[in-house]
Amino acid sequence: MKLSTRVFGEVEISEDKILTFPNGIIGFPDMTRFTLMHDSEKDDSSIHWLQSVDEPSFAMPVIDPLYVKEDYNPLIEDDVLTDLQPLNEDNTLVLVTLTVPRDLKKMTVNLKGPIIVNTESRKASQIIVEDDDCSVKFPIYDILQKIKEEAAKK
Repeated sequence: MKLSTRVFGEVEISEDKILTFPNGIIGFPDMTRFTLMHDSEKDDSSIHWLQSVDEPSFAMPVIDPLYVKEDYNPLIEDDVLTDLQPLNEDNTLVLVTLTVPRDLKKMTVNLKGPIIVNTESRKASQIIVEDDDCSVKFPIYDILQKIKEEAAKK
């Protein structure tokens, strides 16, 4: 399948790379098919794009929450993840959306609305976490700068 995307231009997507969100994503319930992409020309492979297959002009940057918050482990009720079962440590991918405003120092991730993916079934769901320790706008600019500085020392 060919997509003409805003971020990556024209790309070829194989069916086995499509993630299905039975209930869509928050704010976009009609978008149910996505693929994960990354910019292979950039050194930083921690940021990926959740690219819509249904609406090729729509893509959201996403990141592994553990990359920016090592102790991220929200309490999630099992019934919220019914559509994704069976989930286990080996087939579960957790991502959070990234907001990148003009002022990069105000970059944040949404720890309150993680995306959970069953990598075997390729089914996914964005959920709302009731954990008060999770923020919708968790600042990450300083964290990313520190990671970059530590990597440069190696």
